[in-house]
Amino acid sequence: MLFETDTQIDIRERSPLALAFLGDGVFELLVRQRVIENSLQPIQKLHATAVGYVSARHQAVGLQAILPMLSEQEAAVVRRGRNAQKASVSKNATREEYAASTALEALFGWLFLQNQQERIRQLFDTVWSSLQQAYQAQQSGGERSCTASK
Repeated sequence: MLFETDTQIDIRERSPLALAFLGDGVFELLVRQRVIENSLQPIQKLHATAVGYVSARHQAVGLQAILPMLSEQEAAVVRRGRNAQKASVSKNATREEYAASTALEALFGWLFLQNQQERIRQLFDTVWSSLQQAYQAQQSGGERSCTASK
């Protein structure tokens, strides 16, 4: 991965929302990379595609896909992220979807701070597969169908 950190962060030392803040950037960068690798669309369509993949609704689907793969420590990060109190909730997602997306972002932020680039890639590959299916279902007109796997 392009960026590396030189610190080992204990999850109890950082707010889950701070981890999610970082994880949001990590996750979006991975999505943008994957979109560019798989598309020759003009920039406006690339942006719209990436935005669709990083929506709270689709991130909730991605989290469900990786839950069985998580270690105890990773699951603890996810729990803390899911339980974090945010001041607002997206108008395009349910409270549960928003909490799940925060949990996913917290996990990616924590993994990034732990310098676990290979683990990020492994989990992202699984998330990406589920996101593609959910995004394609939404584009086909089944907008809420992407949450059916919950």
